[in-house]
Amino acid sequence: RAGGAAPESERVTKMSIMSYNGAAIIAMCGKECVAIASDLRFGINQQQTTAVDMKKIYKIHDHLYVGLSGLATDQATLAQRFKFRHNMYELRESRKMRPETFANLVSTVLYEKRFGPYYAEPIVAGLDATNGYKPFITGMDLIGAMAPTDNFVVCGNNEESLFGVCESMYKPDLEPEELFEVIAQCILAGVNRDCLSGWGGVVHVISKDKVITRTLKGRMD
Repeated sequence: RAGGAAPESERVTKMSIMSYNGAAIIAMCGKECVAIASDLRFGINQQQTTAVDMKKIYKIHDHLYVGLSGLATDQATLAQRFKFRHNMYELRESRKMRPETFANLVSTVLYEKRFGPYYAEPIVAGLDATNGYKPFITGMDLIGAMAPTDNFVVCGNNEESLFGVCESMYKPDLEPEELFEVIAQCILAGVNRDCLSGWGGVVHVISKDKVITRTLKGRMD
């Protein structure tokens, strides 16, 4: 073999474990409201589409949700740990956790395993009831480095497309119904440019007196 190159039959395509199951998640801030959306595809090894109803957004309490992209098994493990930690806090403190406090908890849980990390990237979205229902969103990497912002965050396989459509469509201080329309169009347009996510979506719009949850129909191919 000239130059020590491996023959075609021995070449292996490398894949990031973060894209093994596929995901796309967006969170956006509005006027006294916040929205978080995800796709519904559950794939295996970038080839099979095994399910089209996978839950990737988890409710912590009425004003706080967390979305998880990455390896599905680690998503499930972390969702259980986060809910357990919040329940223990609520029992001890007799109050619900603020979004910023919960984000620091998530960051700590991930950083504890930094030498053998969970293969999941969380997005935290919620309203701070102690501060006039101010929206709070933050993204993180798999060892818990936070990136809080006041507009939008994305995570998943195809972040470039998600960032592109969000930058085109997002406006500050949107009302809940307007925010729903914007984030719904962003998630559908973003996953259309990614073969590892899509197959419909789900959107949660959190305002101070209610949570609106709607399922989106998307391309199923």
